[in-house]
Amino acid sequence: MLSPTAVAFDLDGTLIDSRGDIVAAMNHALEATGRLPLPGQVIARYVGDGARTLCARAARLPESSAAVEDLLQRYLAYYLEHPLDFTRWMPGAQEIIEKLSELTDLSLCVCTNKSRSATEAVLAGLGVRARFRAVIAGDDLVEKKPAPEPLLRLAQRLNVQPDRMVMVGDGPQDIECARRAGARSIGVLGGIAQEQALLSARPDVLLHSLSELWDVLRRWREATTRLSTLR
Repeated sequence: MLSPTAVAFDLDGTLIDSRGDIVAAMNHALEATGRLPLPGQVIARYVGDGARTLCARAARLPESSAAVEDLLQRYLAYYLEHPLDFTRWMPGAQEIIEKLSELTDLSLCVCTNKSRSATEAVLAGLGVRARFRAVIAGDDLVEKKPAPEPLLRLAQRLNVQPDRMVMVGDGPQDIECARRAGARSIGVLGGIAQEQALLSARPDVLLHSLSELWDVLRRWREATTRLSTLR
């Protein structure tokens, strides 16, 4: 097992708790189109597969519907005006990003199904965009997570082999994406995704918070160093 040289983080529910802003934007779009708002916990269950899918689920419409496009544009417009009203770092997230950024032989990146415009607004607003060498967002490619293409594209951009990448996320989409790309997966409990869905996806490692990530990566790196010494 080679030492990881790149770590890809999911965004919503992994690095940030964005439920409040997602709910506010979604309910704004629903009300603006004459629909009733939904409880926050209901909208949270629809998060994970990108903004268009979120809007379709919230309105109970097929994604191909023209009404979904209208909802999506209203949702994104509101979100871009209010990207950080309620959003907070997930426990341990800010600290682990700062700590891992000090490792010169490890590249950090973001692999999210969130739209590019919203992703950039959030990362810039939090002041951490420069910490990530590459970002793949939900509308950058034809396929989103759980397809392997987003992670494979990141590997290509970073010039690393997929088996030397680690995907960290709170949802089954993250774990399946890693598995299909040939990367290692780390699941983090307590995010937006339902716990049972994450457990059923069977990540290689399961964390209760991102604070535990440092020790996992340290063990993997040390194990590789010991094997190299033995050879």
